[in-house]
Amino acid sequence: MNYIAEGVYQAFVMIITLNPDVVDITLRTLTITLSATLIASVICIPLGIYIAFNEFYGRKTLISVIQTLYALPTVVVGLVMYMILSNNGPLGFLDLLFTSTGVMLGQVVLILPIITGLTISALSNLDSTIRDTIVSLGATTGQFFSSMILEARFAIMSAVIMGFSRAISEVGAAIMIGGNIKGHTRILTTAITLETNIGNFSLSVALGIILLLIALTVTMIVSRFQQS
Repeated sequence: MNYIAEGVYQAFVMIITLNPDVVDITLRTLTITLSATLIASVICIPLGIYIAFNEFYGRKTLISVIQTLYALPTVVVGLVMYMILSNNGPLGFLDLLFTSTGVMLGQVVLILPIITGLTISALSNLDSTIRDTIVSLGATTGQFFSSMILEARFAIMSAVIMGFSRAISEVGAAIMIGGNIKGHTRILTTAITLETNIGNFSLSVALGIILLLIALTVTMIVSRFQQS
């Protein structure tokens, strides 16, 4: 038990004194994950709006597929992205394998179905009276969409936050695409895995505490939006 207590103590010392490795890994994690969430949101929210408000052949099947992909294994994303970004892959000429940009793209792919699906659910669950009222007031297509988004803004924001949570907690794709290279692609989850394997528990615990604090913050934000 002594080594556990010592590891926890050293972890708090690292956090309080802003250990360079801890700060570097945390900032890189936030940069990559926030960028991935932003890019995914720009793609998914308009896509979710289109699917929610338009009827077309295969719509229900498409929604079912999107919802199924909520549980998309991170290692599968890592494998597919590795093959795409490798030298022999279709995007190999971009040299994105084992880069932070490659890790970010992997996270984008991972959270695309989550943000899209939850956006569809948020808009589809709006009271039909609201839709009818907006239409009866003679709103244009643009005004209709903007009004519906405004009504579902908290649910859509929750979808974005859930996507962020999924991205920041994944480890499989990040290791496979990024290679866990110190100073370049090492993020919180991959660093915790490595440091634990080599017995550096103090750094592992410090990074774990930070990850938990981020998760707690995200949970509180989601709860706040859900209560609004």
